[in-house]
Amino acid sequence: MEPNNIIDFAAPGEPGGTPRVAHGKDQPMRSDLVEQASEIIKDPPLLINVVSKRVKELNLGRSPLVKVGPRMGTADIALLEIIEGKVVIDEPEE
Repeated sequence: MEPNNIIDFAAPGEPGGTPRVAHGKDQPMRSDLVEQASEIIKDPPLLINVVSKRVKELNLGRSPLVKVGPRMGTADIALLEIIEGKVVIDEPEE
């Protein structure tokens, strides 16, 4: 994995001030997966909420809906599930 494929979140109090997202073994999310998932869910706050909810489910013991590779964190699994269409958003009818 290339270093430019990683999004590192600064811990609270560190420069950048963004809280660190706990997922997997405290691994940063892969930026390529974030970019691919953002093409499917174009609204960034909505993407964050969907990934966060799915990470919570995975951490509570839910089974992944995709094949899990070595060293994948739960956020990477959630992003891959979105990319592969396993997790979708139920859009309200207009």
